[in-house]
Amino acid sequence: MAVPTFRAIVVVDIESFGSRLNPFQASLRRAMYQVVRESCAGAGVDWDTLDTLDVGDGLILLVPTTTSTVTLAGLFVRTLDAMLGEKAAMFSEAHRMRLRVALHQGNCQRDETGWVGEAINTACRLVDAQPLRTALKSAPDARMALIVSDEIYQGVVRHDYALIDAASFAPTVLNVKEMSGARAWISVPGRSYPPGQKAEPQTSAPRPETTARPPGGGIHNSGNVTVHGDQVGGDKTVHHAGGDKTGHRKGGDQR
Repeated sequence: MAVPTFRAIVVVDIESFGSRLNPFQASLRRAMYQVVRESCAGAGVDWDTLDTLDVGDGLILLVPTTTSTVTLAGLFVRTLDAMLGEKAAMFSEAHRMRLRVALHQGNCQRDETGWVGEAINTACRLVDAQPLRTALKSAPDARMALIVSDEIYQGVVRHDYALIDAASFAPTVLNVKEMSGARAWISVPGRSYPPGQKAEPQTSAPRPETTARPPGGGIHNSGNVTVHGDQVGGDKTVHHAGGDKTGHRKGGDQR
C-alpha cells in the first residue's frame, strides 16, 4: 500500500453545469481547464507538479507542499477571479462560467486507479455545500465564490497575509454528510462580505496590560462604569501595587 502524502487540495466546480446543453458543457470544460492552468501559471504554481482529477463538471488539484497554501488562498484565487473576468467579457450569458472553489489540506493516498483520502472527500463536500451555493447565487455580478476549511482559515486566512482579506470571510456551519456541524469560511472576491451569510461579531484580542494590578487584583472605579462583554467604559482609577499612583480613562474611550 502506498504511503499517504500531504497535499493542499483545490476543488473547482462550474455553477449550473448540468443545466447546459452538451456543446456548452464541452466548451465550458475547455474554458475551465484554461483559466485554472493560466491561474496556476500566474501564481507560480507548476502545473506539472500537480495531480489532477477530472470530475466532469469540475476539477480537483492535489498540490504538493512545494506550493504554499498562502499562495493558493491569495495570489491563485486573485488570478483565477481575474481570468474569469476575461472570459466573461467574451462569453454570452448562456455560456457564462462561474466557479465554486474549495481549499483544504490533508493526507492523500494513491491506489491502483487514482487517489483516495478523507481530505479529498472533505474538500468535495465543501465545494458542494449549500452556503457556498447561496453565496454565489446571491452575488449575480460575481465570477466565483471561495470556501476554505476551518483548518485553512485558522492556519492561513486569519493571519491576513498579502492578497488575503481575512475580513471578507464569513463563518458558516455545514450540514452535509460526515461534516455536519463543521465550521468553514466563505468569501466572494470583490465583495467586502459574502452575500447571503450572517455577519458574526468579531471580538478583538485583549490588549496587553501596561500597569501592575493591586494586590488581590481589581480596578477601583471613581465614576459610572458600563460593561460590554469584556470591555469596560467609564471613569476608572487604577491603583498600582507599588503605591498610590492613579490613571484615568475617559468614559468614551472603550478598549
